[in-house]
Amino acid sequence: MVLGALLDAGLPFEELQRALGSLAVSGFDIGTKRVLRAGVTATQFLVHEHQAPGTRHEHPAPGTQHSTQHPAPSTQHDHGHHHPHRSLAEIFAVIDRSALSSPGRDRAKALFQRLGEIEAGIHQMPVERVHLHEVGALDSIIDIVGAVFGLEWFGAERIVSSPLNVGGGMVDSAHGRFPVPAPATLKLLAGAPIYSGTIQQELVTPTGALIVSSYASAFGPIPPMTVERMGYGAGGRDFPSTPNVLRVLVGHAADQTQAERVTVIECEIDDMNPQIFGVAMERLYAAGALEVFYVPVQMKKNRPGTRLTVIAAPERRSALAEIIFRETTTIGLRHHEVDRECLQREIVSIETPIGDVRFKVAWRDGRIINAVPEFDDCARLASAHNLPVKEVQSAALKAYNLRHQSGDLQP
Repeated sequence: MVLGALLDAGLPFEELQRALGSLAVSGFDIGTKRVLRAGVTATQFLVHEHQAPGTRHEHPAPGTQHSTQHPAPSTQHDHGHHHPHRSLAEIFAVIDRSALSSPGRDRAKALFQRLGEIEAGIHQMPVERVHLHEVGALDSIIDIVGAVFGLEWFGAERIVSSPLNVGGGMVDSAHGRFPVPAPATLKLLAGAPIYSGTIQQELVTPTGALIVSSYASAFGPIPPMTVERMGYGAGGRDFPSTPNVLRVLVGHAADQTQAERVTVIECEIDDMNPQIFGVAMERLYAAGALEVFYVPVQMKKNRPGTRLTVIAAPERRSALAEIIFRETTTIGLRHHEVDRECLQREIVSIETPIGDVRFKVAWRDGRIINAVPEFDDCARLASAHNLPVKEVQSAALKAYNLRHQSGDLQP
């Protein structure tokens, strides 16, 4: 499905054909065909292994684009095995003979090394003894090496994936019958957002999990981008209600502003001594909270209460939750992740007739958006000169504007 989507998005079939032909393994056919999946037109990538001598060879369907790779003399032993199981060393040798770029060969071997280590951990054996069954078969080697070549051809600087629907039910493998997702798939997707829908089939294989989890730098909604190409790669099954396709969008970032992922933690409190709220806020800030604020709310039984909201980096959630439980009377929390976009900012010191005042200056795309004098500095100067704070603020803003107009202040 990955290769089908990349080909559908513009990867030239002839270049992929040359790259895979350089693997120098036993003969196989690769091909593509246009199919419908629940009403969506997509490209299906096909691998047809040559069968043992004397058996009937099944050619691709009429109209299918395909090419034949002839057996390499050094790998004649692969003939007669529909799904030979290769060790990591054998797979590395195949990759080293390929025409992939040097970084591409290193990337492909790193993918298989990661998979081998996961399989070794699952089956409690040294990684040198691991024979990769489904993923060590020829079609999966082609899938992984082809994906490395295809993604390198596109030259993507950043790859983002949606959360992954892994499916459900049971799946048969060389090691037995397992629940979906299979153990290797689940291990590969550790840290990635997954979910299961109504389709009780395996929707993410170990091969797919390996590719997506190794290449995606982030998981979430479609980022702001200008779409230039799109492609749909078809799976073998056709589900009546949901298109069994993988969609790839290729384009440029809409802007260079990167959203920051933060966690929002909330709870409501209606039975706590109000004096404790100040202490809780201080300790939350000391533990790394980005923002802490309270909002009055009306709670059940018409009781007045307070909503506590904490915004923090996702990795601080556990530590901050512990402080909330320890320092307040709440017995439950809610938390969710959101994107936060902030202006670039810095602190600039501005000289005024009555003393220096620090300004928080914020800008975007090289243009100053906002400049605010620090209240503590204004209050300090007002007290020292027996002036109203608002007069100090006005003087500070006048001094800032004069300096800004002179061109002395640049983002």
